[in-house]
Amino acid sequence: MSYLEDIGSKAKVAATALNLMLQDDKNKALAACAEALLDAQTEILDANVIDVTNSEKNGVKSSLIDRLRLSPQRLKAMADGLIEICALPDPIGEVISMKVRPNGLNIGQKIVPLGVIGIIYESRPNVTADAFGLCFKTGNAVILRGGSDAIHSNKAIVKALRQGLKASGCTEDAVQLIEDTSRDTVKEFMRMNKYLDVLIPRGGAGLIQSVVENSTVPVIETGTGNCHIYVDEYADFTMALDIIDNAKTQRLGVCNTCESLVIHEKVSKEFIPLLYERLHRKEIEIRADERGCAITNGCIPANEEDYSTEYLDKIISLKVVDSIEEAIAHINKYNTKHSDAIVTKDYDHAMKFLNEIDAAAVYVNASTRFTDGNEFGYGAEIGISTQKLHARGPMGLKALTTTKYIIFGNGQIRN
Repeated sequence: MSYLEDIGSKAKVAATALNLMLQDDKNKALAACAEALLDAQTEILDANVIDVTNSEKNGVKSSLIDRLRLSPQRLKAMADGLIEICALPDPIGEVISMKVRPNGLNIGQKIVPLGVIGIIYESRPNVTADAFGLCFKTGNAVILRGGSDAIHSNKAIVKALRQGLKASGCTEDAVQLIEDTSRDTVKEFMRMNKYLDVLIPRGGAGLIQSVVENSTVPVIETGTGNCHIYVDEYADFTMALDIIDNAKTQRLGVCNTCESLVIHEKVSKEFIPLLYERLHRKEIEIRADERGCAITNGCIPANEEDYSTEYLDKIISLKVVDSIEEAIAHINKYNTKHSDAIVTKDYDHAMKFLNEIDAAAVYVNASTRFTDGNEFGYGAEIGISTQKLHARGPMGLKALTTTKYIIFGNGQIRN
């Protein structure tokens, strides 16, 4: 039996056990795992220093190192996330419909775990704890394959989680980490349909495309975030500046950061200079179209590629449009179906934007930074799904379940 087959076999056994666990028992185990994370703080942070140091030596840009870096506060947030998951209602076992057929059969649907979930992700070690917690709460075993840049952090985190599971009397194989970060191993992992029920990639466009194209396991596609904000002709300028500032500069290296701006022509000459001044203070480079550059000398000319780029850096694109229809067409052409926002005081324009933008999350007068499982009340998230099948948007507990039909009869046979 190969290395991955051994992991897959253990996960299958664990999933069977998890499917039978009661909600109280799962919550006690999650609380034990949260405590174990805090108890292992020194070991986890020391391991993270190795990963951060290696990334700095390799010239990784600062926004991505920020995603990688852990601190006592971020570690506590990881532990708190597990406690928050404890407080969420357990969907497993809920019967969501029950109808009586003319022949007397009672037919219903019951929520059940997916089984064994594989997750391939990059950089962010907090995903290790979040993914485990959500999978465990929904009775799923999880196999994690993080990036090589966070391998020391992930090993220390999973070690702590497994110690917490052991202390609570639960199978440690509810969470397993693939410690071999070679490309051959990840390709083999994508083809473990004998063991995996679903595979979730979480990372950059290259990773997600590779998984979608090469996996023989069903994939829930999480997306990159070329998120847009459209400043309408009826926008409040102060509100628009505050929203753009927050959406772009609060954290550069996350998928719900705003990367593209669309400005209505009627407000462009007054608004863009204010925007430039605001973002220039944060050292944000604006790559604008010809009309945008003509308004403010500080903008850099944009090319076609800029409008579809997730920068994860101190850069943002800008396009001036003549109508809301043109804004919507531009956004739908270049967005990644993640999160887009409009700033406007006009109700009809707000509703038109909500109805016609094709994205998992569409905002009126709010920052795209809210597209997050915790902000949506899910405690944590497994990722942001940008596809349209099964799950879309921040993926909480419900997205990690499926249903099975349950049928009660009293001797019926089909004629």
